[in-house]
Amino acid sequence: MTDPVEFFDARALRLVEAPIPPLSTEERTAMDRFWDESVALQPALFDGPAVACLGVENAGAELLLSWARVTYRYRALRRVESCSWLPASVFVTVLQPVTEGGLVVGRSSSATAYPGRWGTPGGSAEPPAEGEVLDLAGLRRHAAQELVEEIGVVADPEDMTVWAVTRGEHGNIGVHFLAPAAPTALVLKHHEVLAEAERTRGAGPELDRLTVVRSVENVKSLASTADFLPQVVARYFQQQAASRA
Repeated sequence: MTDPVEFFDARALRLVEAPIPPLSTEERTAMDRFWDESVALQPALFDGPAVACLGVENAGAELLLSWARVTYRYRALRRVESCSWLPASVFVTVLQPVTEGGLVVGRSSSATAYPGRWGTPGGSAEPPAEGEVLDLAGLRRHAAQELVEEIGVVADPEDMTVWAVTRGEHGNIGVHFLAPAAPTALVLKHHEVLAEAERTRGAGPELDRLTVVRSVENVKSLASTADFLPQVVARYFQQQAASRA
């Protein structure tokens, strides 16, 4: 059974860059070995730039997140026994409501790192160029980009609001944004056009199927989900019910 995710209720988020904690020669060798094994099993993995969370401090109304520039192979440290540092990921997701009521969720295709897993559109945060800062505006732009790339829906980053920050499996930090509502038929059409374009160029959509969930029970009926999805959906509908009341 998946452990419950933790919600942070801070009203502001500040990100501070820090150096990568040092690794011993043995830890680095083991990391590289486990990474190579993972790639052999899942060729979709690639060693691109990523953001690792080094710590989270809830300082009153502000959430302080320290982070470091890494690559995806650092996640293999989670398999190294008694490692001195276990990196947590930072990712963004988008809650895309539909005007008829409900949230859009998608299933990751077989070409992704998590095939068959249902979740909201999103992806791992990427570090900015050297000398530039990672901030909330950058995460918001990244979330809007993921929305376009995964379901074909265009949203102005300025129209997307920070809805929640969560901590889940491996200490991973999720920054969840809320997008403006759109008609279900329009969302599905955008995804259909996107998927066909991806197939035409010999690739394939990152999300091979979309559906709309209108309750936690809908989420429970899905075969495999991101760890945060049941609680995020539950909280979203609780807030919707409270606002109507």
